[in-house]
Amino acid sequence: MQKAVFFDRDGVVNVDAKYVYKIEDFVYVDGFLDLFRLCKEKGYLLFVVTNQSGIGRGYYSLQDFLKLSSFMQNDLKSRLGFCFDKIYYCAHDIDSLCECRKPNIGMIKQALGDFDVDLNKSYIIGDKESDVEAGINSGINTTILFSKHNVDSKADFVVDSLYEVNSIIK
Repeated sequence: MQKAVFFDRDGVVNVDAKYVYKIEDFVYVDGFLDLFRLCKEKGYLLFVVTNQSGIGRGYYSLQDFLKLSSFMQNDLKSRLGFCFDKIYYCAHDIDSLCECRKPNIGMIKQALGDFDVDLNKSYIIGDKESDVEAGINSGINTTILFSKHNVDSKADFVVDSLYEVNSIIK
């Protein structure tokens, strides 16, 4: 079994500028590239688990999302020599009763079906409590909330910089 790090996209991988789907609007969060490299060096599988309700709401298309995802993967590969092992997404709007939208665990279950992941040695990093809850609900060992605000959270760790996560990931 392999250990993994599950990353929320908007707000953790890229700056959350509300419904990011255009390449020109995609900017990495400060500290992400260093953290991503560190996780790979430590032997983790790397996944995105992202709610993309903008698709379900009609703000942008699935093709727009896939185009941006392809850009991100190619850019990471160009910069670092590797990219995410897989990107999981929920395209439903917030009113859907789907199993994939975080805090539900559908995307994490998909990863378990696709890869031999040991959740007891894995992490989830998100910027919303729904990310933390998805980690808890699925049995991921360590949950990390990245927030610039002083918040109450069920997360194991609350950080205000992704650089802080480097010392948490073992």
